[in-house]
Amino acid sequence: MADDVTFHSPTLGPLTFPQVVDEIIGMMDADPKAEYQLIVGTDSQTYHHSAEYVTAIVVHRVGKGGRYFWRRSKERRPKTLRERIWREAWLSYEVAQMVIDALRKREVLGFHLEIHVDVGRAGRTRELVEEVVGMIIGVGLPVRTKPEAYAASTVADKHT
Repeated sequence: MADDVTFHSPTLGPLTFPQVVDEIIGMMDADPKAEYQLIVGTDSQTYHHSAEYVTAIVVHRVGKGGRYFWRRSKERRPKTLRERIWREAWLSYEVAQMVIDALRKREVLGFHLEIHVDVGRAGRTRELVEEVVGMIIGVGLPVRTKPEAYAASTVADKHT
């Protein structure tokens, strides 16, 4: 599945998932002593009968900038806000797992990966924070919510 998913880079254009992994590794190899954070976040936009989900992979070289890659998927419109937020979180988890598996396969270590979810203590999603955060923690990954969840609320949102 991962090989046929198209991601986009603002500087490189369309990339396959293996090419994204190559870019991530290339960035880490360019400065092996730096600290890296890999962050995955998803945002969505609904239309009359459909929803578009944009998932971003952010590679942050701490203190020295970063790069990102994003993909878009279109699905039927969710019936509720809860269903939409859960779908965003699950898509982020799936992509995070793809990244983790690909990097482990290539024996890359020394990175921190977290998921950013587009929920916060204020606004319409406040009632969903505990359950969505609990699900991500339950699968063993660190999670951030708004306003710290920039991979979802800023990077992915830019492409919805």
